[in-house]
Amino acid sequence: MNIIIKPVITEKMTEMGEKMNRYGFIVNRKANKLQIKAAVEELYGVDVISVNTMTYRGKTKSRYTKTGIISGKAASYKKAIITVAEGETIDFYSNI
Repeated sequence: MNIIIKPVITEKMTEMGEKMNRYGFIVNRKANKLQIKAAVEELYGVDVISVNTMTYRGKTKSRYTKTGIISGKAASYKKAIITVAEGETIDFYSNI
């Protein structure tokens, strides 16, 4: 099972990474905190202090077209906020 799907790279998360050593990841919905911690430590080689998770429910969306109303649903996902040890950083842009 792939634990980490992608990092969250937004203005808010970038600021948290610089000031508080906290980074965000979109993770598999079935992964628990211990699995997320092990995956981040293995992938980025950092010492993880804490893991906070949030589960987001998918939103229903609809739009009006010539043929009528089309409705659907955005996917639900789980986000993890990782706190790394003091002095360590995660560089998302080094692999590009």
